[in-house]
Amino acid sequence: MLRRALLPAAILAATTAFAGVAAIGEPPGASGSTWATTATRAEQLVNAVDLGVAPAATPLHVTVALPLRNESALRATIARHQLLTSAQLVSGHAPTAAQARAVASYLTSNGFTNVTIASNRLLVSGDGTTASAATAFNTPIHRFSQQGHTVLANTRAAQVPATLASSVIAVLGLNTASSVRPFANPPSSCVVSGVGYPCTYNPQGFWAAYDATSTPTGASTSIAIFAEGDVSGVVGDLRTEEAANGLPAVPVTIVPTGPASSDTSGVDEWDMDTQYSTGMAGTVSNLTIYAAPSLSDADITAEFDRFAADDTAKAASASFGECEFAAELDGSMAADDAIFEAAAAQGQTVFTSAGDTGGFCPVGAAVNGVPAGAPDVNYPASSPWVVSAGGTTLVTNADGSYSNEIAWLAGGGGPSLFESQPAWQAGVSPLPLQRMVPDVAMDADPNSGANVYVNGAPEGVGGTSLSSPLALGVWARLESAHANGLGFAGPLVYGAAGSAAFHDIILGDTGPYPATPGYDLATGVGTFDVARAASLIG
Repeated sequence: MLRRALLPAAILAATTAFAGVAAIGEPPGASGSTWATTATRAEQLVNAVDLGVAPAATPLHVTVALPLRNESALRATIARHQLLTSAQLVSGHAPTAAQARAVASYLTSNGFTNVTIASNRLLVSGDGTTASAATAFNTPIHRFSQQGHTVLANTRAAQVPATLASSVIAVLGLNTASSVRPFANPPSSCVVSGVGYPCTYNPQGFWAAYDATSTPTGASTSIAIFAEGDVSGVVGDLRTEEAANGLPAVPVTIVPTGPASSDTSGVDEWDMDTQYSTGMAGTVSNLTIYAAPSLSDADITAEFDRFAADDTAKAASASFGECEFAAELDGSMAADDAIFEAAAAQGQTVFTSAGDTGGFCPVGAAVNGVPAGAPDVNYPASSPWVVSAGGTTLVTNADGSYSNEIAWLAGGGGPSLFESQPAWQAGVSPLPLQRMVPDVAMDADPNSGANVYVNGAPEGVGGTSLSSPLALGVWARLESAHANGLGFAGPLVYGAAGSAAFHDIILGDTGPYPATPGYDLATGVGTFDVARAASLIG
């Protein structure tokens, strides 16, 4: 895969300790005579009380990630914008059926039940216990008390028999401490007069600001949102928003990616994602809401893979993230990168939020604009196989047309510590080796945010959780304008960098990264001018 460690071990140790974990165990790829070490490292939680080995019968759902095959050929296919069908991807680049069966057989032999092989063979999952997992992956699993919660964590790097070394890249589910978090932010304060923007924009307001009124809608394109918990009320809120703004009711499909969950704590996030992806698009042929049972790394990986395996939506938005070192340590970065690469080869694009804590990633209760996190970027925004969206403050003229934008003070961005730079960023971003975040930007300031219907009532919401679905809505329009033939957006976005397809943002900063002419670590290549992008991209 494209991912390779770029961070010296000493810096990694310091960074992870700052965030409340410490890396221990062998580096990925190390192997002995009988065991091979996976990308799932051990995390010794800091500011946590080790409660000892978890009771043997503690239930555990484990997901084993398998590697892609023939990656050089796969990347050449992506570079040519040659789209593969899911069948072509599986036959030429997915793990072999024999590899998947061997992993499944290994789980079964160690007492796991309900063992399932994903249709694209990138994941094999099963239900077991901490005892069976400890035996199967040669690591103790302890309980820890941290911040009022009891979590599980493997205390050594996860290993598999050497005979499976080429078939397994990571083992997810051993650690329940790592999870993503949504980036939605309610408005802090809002001055209506004399500032050049309203408290909130509705979809038509964003159309006018981003020059989308003359561009075809996304009527021919299917999109998706990655969500969590009980999303049944999200559809009702979407219908309320559509009616309030005179928009057509888009067809919605809800796809659970695990056991049912009653959690509705993220409803404002999923409301904004659904209302402003389809709203910015005008309409779409179908909206799929993938609903994970939790925000744990393992459950989110399964959700991402279902999107790629289904291969029905052309693009999606993930408005959440975590410090990328956490994803690197537990192996979800390795697993997700393979999934995103497979999706890109099928012509699918995942847009992600860059984060809301400036040039830092959130590790605790952080305040927007205050560097209260670790000096790192968020994942999955740092994956080279996604398009990450940073944030701006959108300023419009009296008639609603575009006036200017300023880098939103809390918008995420910076150089990745773990991911290598994809070819399409070369010569555009300021550093030659590391993946740079973000790629693009859109409005995110809660004070110039979106009018979102939450539990039936409107409220102003912002954050890069808004910029990501806005970018998704723009891409739905562009895909529909090009008969859904554009393919993965990453190379196309950078191919149009510096053109009229984007507003180059040169004002403001995110602390510590300023907006500058050309690409910058605050706003990427800039924000979309939709009408011009429709003619210049593709």
